[in-house]
Amino acid sequence: MIKIDKKIFSSYLIDLCVAVIAGLIVSVAYYFFQNSNGFAPGGVGGLATMTYHFLKLGNIPWAYFMLAFNIPIFILVTIFVNKKLGAFLIIYMLVQSFGTMLWEAVGFKPYCKEINGGDFEIVFACIATGVISGVGFSIMLRHFGASGGTYAISALLKRANPALNIAYVSFLMDSSVVAIAFFAYGMKITPVICTLINLFIANVVVDNLLSGMKIGFKFEIITDKPEELSAELIEKLHHGVTEVRVEGMYSHTEKFMVVCIIRKKQIGEMMKIIKKYPGTFANYSKVNEVFGRFRK
Repeated sequence: MIKIDKKIFSSYLIDLCVAVIAGLIVSVAYYFFQNSNGFAPGGVGGLATMTYHFLKLGNIPWAYFMLAFNIPIFILVTIFVNKKLGAFLIIYMLVQSFGTMLWEAVGFKPYCKEINGGDFEIVFACIATGVISGVGFSIMLRHFGASGGTYAISALLKRANPALNIAYVSFLMDSSVVAIAFFAYGMKITPVICTLINLFIANVVVDNLLSGMKIGFKFEIITDKPEELSAELIEKLHHGVTEVRVEGMYSHTEKFMVVCIIRKKQIGEMMKIIKKYPGTFANYSKVNEVFGRFRK
């Protein structure tokens, strides 16, 4: 009888759920807001969307184009880079693509001018696409470190040339999509602008969701009253404090540096506390990741 490791099974089950949820979220962005409004997402998905629009093959679902462009790349990732990652990227793309067909089969109507009758639907649609797809991308990036075809191509090129700059490859991919959009959509500037807005908003959402969950601000405070200051910081801000002995090179007098990491909403309270101690010098900087016990 085959024994199944429960930890491994639960890990794969979580991976599967993440890939399915992220795929469904992105499919909502594409079906309800992007496909029906005549602009493209970034990366490989953008190339697939523009090819579908350019060929005008109404009898072939858009999902098939997404799969035709992405699945071969993910198969190569499975073979040459990481089998587990490639497999879950394939699942993610299958859910994302067939999810758009699911929403249509259920009878949901997309958000577009032809249905809603407004003049600003395309603007709202590109904003919504960026926000919603950004959420889906960030879920994939946080859990798997990858979110689609652009990463897959970058990973394959990186394997062939380890010195290659991945960020540069991603930039070229997205830039090419924006440039091609001008020609694919009848040399109109509106689809290009919408593609740019969509890319920008999606990247902002991804950056904030990836870093915003554990973001903090590190204060370094030079003071001659470390005990009183530390006690007040711990009592009012509920964060730990580290004390370091330092020496001022101008006066050559011994002082103390109090280090404390707080949340953004606590900066105002921190400033009020510091002002109570004359002669105190402080600076603070943004900390993108905070690990361990962040509270007192």
